[in-house]
Amino acid sequence: MTSPFSAPAMAAATLSLVDLPAHCVTTITGLREAEDGDAPSKVLQRLAELGFMAGETISVLQRGPGGREPIAVQVGDTVFALRRHEASCIQVKALA
Repeated sequence: MTSPFSAPAMAAATLSLVDLPAHCVTTITGLREAEDGDAPSKVLQRLAELGFMAGETISVLQRGPGGREPIAVQVGDTVFALRRHEASCIQVKALA
């Protein structure tokens, strides 16, 4: 049984949204708990409810002071400000 937060296995490599350079457009491949275990299922559920779903187009618009937080991202036509731990839960296609 697959998780409702992740896409089927894809051939393309993925990376965390935190690692995506600004102004690059890519596709969400799924959501997963942060490696430090700092993303309870409620955070993943809320991200999914906001539209951070596999297959959606996403880009990092801007980062806060020092390149940290908040991270301004665009999903479709909507702009969100995310904390680093939230962005680390969003997996995207790696850029070629």
